[in-house]
Amino acid sequence: MIINTGQRTDIPAFYAEWFANRLKEGFVCVRNPYNQNQVSRYRLDPAVVDVIGFCTKNPAPMFPYMELLKDYGQYWFVTITPYGRDIEPNVPDKHQLIEDFKTLSTIVGINSIGWRFDPVFISDRYGEEYHIRAFEQIAAALEGYTETAVISFIDLYPKVRRNFPEVQEVTNEQRLRLGKEFIRIACAHGMTVKPCAEGDELAAYGADCSGCMRIRDYEKAIGMHLNAPKRKGARAECACYISCDIGAYNTCRHLCKYCYANAEVSEVLAQSRLHDPKSPFLIGSYMDGDVIHDVPQKSWIDAQMSLEI
Repeated sequence: MIINTGQRTDIPAFYAEWFANRLKEGFVCVRNPYNQNQVSRYRLDPAVVDVIGFCTKNPAPMFPYMELLKDYGQYWFVTITPYGRDIEPNVPDKHQLIEDFKTLSTIVGINSIGWRFDPVFISDRYGEEYHIRAFEQIAAALEGYTETAVISFIDLYPKVRRNFPEVQEVTNEQRLRLGKEFIRIACAHGMTVKPCAEGDELAAYGADCSGCMRIRDYEKAIGMHLNAPKRKGARAECACYISCDIGAYNTCRHLCKYCYANAEVSEVLAQSRLHDPKSPFLIGSYMDGDVIHDVPQKSWIDAQMSLEI
């Protein structure tokens, strides 16, 4: 099976010690975000967990614990965007992130890491030419360390509009112009562009529009075929294979203005104060009324078939 860590928060950046403790103890408890007393308990054991998926803006805090992950398959997305602290107040320096990306790629291998350049939005400071120059600079720096560049354009969810009222929607014309340039640049640096939930209009220019995290991406990362059960994406337009996320909403302290997983800053800070690195839960611990469900788990690896990479 696949364990995902990155749809609700950034575990490597802010909760690396906690996750290391979970790996050592061999299990993790996850509250249902819509029913707090409904708890899923997952075993963290490479006998039943084939791949752990990460999505982070800062992988470095996990580096001291990489030995704990050596028996697991891994796939990492590292987000490196062109924005400053006016938009991403707590994201580390981008030059350092590029170096950390290279370090991580060397550890896990080029098939187990992708670069996310998203979300893309347009403003007076961050115009089309700015994005194109930034994409070129980052792609050139990451050449040889990944073959995947995921792009997406900002989605104006109610949370985003509330926290980022000055943001403007990217027009279809802007999406097409920028997408074509990103594809051209990525190709020049040995990467394939994968648009995230953006339809298939960029396929004609060389983009892979089949989804940014499919089962075949996990399979390529581990070099094995997975007999995975069918599962829908997180959204109707999403073709990715998302399963078993162990994070929690309103806990990411990057506090990016465009974030869809956080509500109010005050709630994020309050939640963060409830974090205990030794707890089975990312936030808090056991509560009265908890109903704990041990999730059935088994390996999906097809031992009869390996992939030639």
